[in-house]
Amino acid sequence: MRNKNAFALAGVLLFINGQAMAEAPLSVIDWLSESVALPSHLDADGVPFGEEAATESASIEVITSQPLDAPNPDAVGLLPSSVTGLPNNLWESSSSAALVRLIRQGSTETLPAIAELNRSLLLAEASAPNDADGSGALLLARVDQLLELGALDDAQALLERAGPTTPELFRRWFDVALLTGTENLACDALRSNGDIAPTYQARIFCLARNGDWNAAALTLNSAEALGYVAPDEYDLIARFLDPELFEGEPPLSTPSRPSPLVFRMLEAIGEPISSSTLPRAFAQADLRPSSGWKARLEAAERLARVGAIPANQLLGIYTERSPAASGGVWNRVDALQRFDLAVRNRDAEAIDQILPVIWREMQRVGLERPFAKLYANELDGISLAGRSAGLAFHLGLLSDSYETLSRAYSPINDEDKFLSALATGAPASAPAPSAMAEAIRDGFDSGELSDDLSRKLADNRLGEAILIANQMFNEGAAGDLEKVSRALRFYRAVGLEDIARKAALQLMLMERHG
Repeated sequence: MRNKNAFALAGVLLFINGQAMAEAPLSVIDWLSESVALPSHLDADGVPFGEEAATESASIEVITSQPLDAPNPDAVGLLPSSVTGLPNNLWESSSSAALVRLIRQGSTETLPAIAELNRSLLLAEASAPNDADGSGALLLARVDQLLELGALDDAQALLERAGPTTPELFRRWFDVALLTGTENLACDALRSNGDIAPTYQARIFCLARNGDWNAAALTLNSAEALGYVAPDEYDLIARFLDPELFEGEPPLSTPSRPSPLVFRMLEAIGEPISSSTLPRAFAQADLRPSSGWKARLEAAERLARVGAIPANQLLGIYTERSPAASGGVWNRVDALQRFDLAVRNRDAEAIDQILPVIWREMQRVGLERPFAKLYANELDGISLAGRSAGLAFHLGLLSDSYETLSRAYSPINDEDKFLSALATGAPASAPAPSAMAEAIRDGFDSGELSDDLSRKLADNRLGEAILIANQMFNEGAAGDLEKVSRALRFYRAVGLEDIARKAALQLMLMERHG
């Protein structure tokens, strides 16, 4: 039998860092794998250290270079101005440091309208800031915010458009690949790109994935000889390389903050971790067909809530098969399937019965906006009665067709009259039923912009101003109603009328704070 101690020091490579790596600051995305050796002059976010932060790391130093005429990575985007409606000089006049700080401070728990505006900013094709030095700090901040959101497809596309050719970009691309099940592509790229220096944990993992178990074991022994591993953290990689050796032994302790590499190795040895207690990005791994239906449902709800996956993908998972149990997510599945059938049959009586039930379920898990995207237009023209008619009106207001659909309903109370007026951009034409409605109405007046936002616009710093306004709106939604007015007034002043109306309608209807 092979000696267990031959692998005894390997596990640390798969937890946070080797001993030499441990001295580097953690990334804002603190669950990223240390899959490649970072240049000694950069921290884990790809941002240069200060003069006083010289490292004594024993890791391999990576020298990167860029042709003088190479495009600035901070200018990389996926959505052109014709799609976002944002100008190409969105970032030019702002400092890179200010933009990075504002993006990293942005909340992923916000109303859908603000989340959609944030996504446009993160994916926009726009010129780099004038002070950009080619390090890609703004690009990294945008990618990291997408990772926090769990929008791995967007992050992966942005990384591939930029080219994951630097250690900072590659480690993010590598982890996205681990969570989306495309790690073989990442390992192939790691092997073929001589400019990327893999750390031992990534090298061992990829050697094993490629079937070269002897080389993986030799690399592990080299890591032990170099002192990059600790005696108490060896079990995971040992079991990954030779699981038969550990048959009958108790499971490993579950790490509280695993990296994607740890997550996938635990899965490979038959000791998977539920993604429900992990950062949202890990939920993407549960969308794979190999996952159980309940895990896929819970992951899809978690991601759809923040717009990280499209509503149609959520619907596809909801309707895969008939639920075999009751309670929790199964009640939503059952109600959704019955409602979907009623809508497809245009059965007004059945819709009247089930719409209040499924609406409560969608509210319970914060899925009102995806639900509205799926069904608001489908309900148009179906004659509904009583409460269901009012719910269909509200559903229409949460859809992209809010203005058109609002005209098909005759409101009977002050709140709905205000909402109907708001959908047409004229909230002042109806009485405000609450303090929140008054703040929204004030945001649609012709008042002056706040001084800080006015200065940003005067200095041609539109992207920076939008990021500040988004923070302002979130703070307003949490109770500082004057900030709601200021943010809405700003959106309308810069041509984001649709965002202003959607955000205001959602604030009234969804009761979700930033």
